[in-house]
Order: sequence, then C-alpha cells, then structure tokens
Amino acid sequence: MSGHSKWASIKHKKGAADAKRGKTFTKIIKEISIAARLGGGDPDGNPRLRTAVLKARMANMPKDNVDRAIKKGTGELEGTTYSELTYEAFGPGGVAILIDVLTDNKNRTAAELRHVLGRGGGSLSDAGSVSRLFKRKGIISYNAADYKEDDILAVALDAGAEDVSRAGDTIEVMTEPEDFEKVLEALEKASFKQQTAEVIRIAEAEVSLSEEKTRQSLKLIENLEDHEDVQSVASNLEIPEGFSLDE
Repeated sequence: MSGHSKWASIKHKKGAADAKRGKTFTKIIKEISIAARLGGGDPDGNPRLRTAVLKARMANMPKDNVDRAIKKGTGELEGTTYSELTYEAFGPGGVAILIDVLTDNKNRTAAELRHVLGRGGGSLSDAGSVSRLFKRKGIISYNAADYKEDDILAVALDAGAEDVSRAGDTIEVMTEPEDFEKVLEALEKASFKQQTAEVIRIAEAEVSLSEEKTRQSLKLIENLEDHEDVQSVASNLEIPEGFSLDE
C-alpha cells in the first residue's frame, strides 16, 4: 500500500471529521480563491479551480461558500491576497518533507513552521534538497466495497491512467498530472463515485525508520497539516503495514 494511502487512513482513524471541518473549509477556500485569481472564475476553463471545487464538494462545503471564494479570487468581492509557497524540510531520522502553503504573511508562516518543525525534531532545509525526491501524480481513490477493480481498470486505462491498484479497502487510480482531469471525467461518466481526487506529490523512493522515529515523523506531519496556512504535506516516509498512531 502506498504511503499516502496509509497516512490518509491513519488520519481518518485519528478523530471525527467534524473536529476539523472548519479548518478544512478554510484551506479549501484559500485554494479556490488563488485558483480563481490565477486562472479565472470559470471552472470549465480552469482545471486547478475545477479540482478545488471538486474537493469542496467532497467536503460537503455549501455552494455559497464556494461562490464567494471564487468571487474573492477574481476580485468581484473584497478578499485577502495569498502567496503560494513550498517549504522543504527534514524530520526525525532524516525523513524528507515538502510543505505547500497559502499565506497572507510569509514571515509569520515561516516562523511558525520553524517552531512546529523544531518541536517535532525537524528543521527547514535548503531549496532543492527535498523537492528533487518527489514527483507529481494525480490520485483518484474509490471504496473497494462498492466497485470491482477490473471495472475501474478498464475505464481508467482507456482514458490514459498510468496505474490502478488495490490496497485493503481502497482502489487507487494514478495518473500523470496532465491526464488527471481527463481520467477523472471518464470515471465519473462511467458512474464511479470517488472518495478523493487530487494531484499530489509522491516520493520517488521511501525511507524506512524505526518504530519510534516513524511515530515521531507522523506526529510531526500531523502537526504541520493542522497549521491553518498549510495546504498539503508530502514525505518519503515508509509506513509499515498495520501501523497505528494510537498504539
């Protein structure tokens, strides 16, 4: 099972979704606003905005919130201007970490991330030292209890997907970033309802750490993701089968 799938599963088991609902909405609103600012307010002509709106829909965000975020991005409504940044860091045991943020105050965010990293046994690193270890991929996941892998495989590969695999209760479709929208649309037309769909960074190779260092690294990643300016966190940590933060 890929590391990003395992980490998503671990996060899901850590607590009720409602506990982070407000923070999740805030992060999606930022993404919608900056996508609309950079590429316009029409999702049909703006793939990044279309993906952000999809994420909002899967999070059950009210349509009014989405519309306001788009209008703030295009300037129809007054809104905050965000900067899009990526921080590179190393965590416990030398695990590589990439942190994507949207912030209205670069200095504040950098200081706060340094604090979170330092408290968790990590530190910021030089530009290029971590990013070279990752590649961008589109990931679309489905509940294996609802669909057969072969049925998804047939549609996904015909639409240009790179790979389809099953791990536990999840069927995962992987695409190149430029094929993500096309594959997702083909699967939706075939009536497959996805659990998640996004373009993320995946490590070229994962590193294995001791149980203690793995636990420390996952806790650090969790704390980074809790930061209001952090949109996503990627790492090259290998998560052992059956590993749980609750133990």
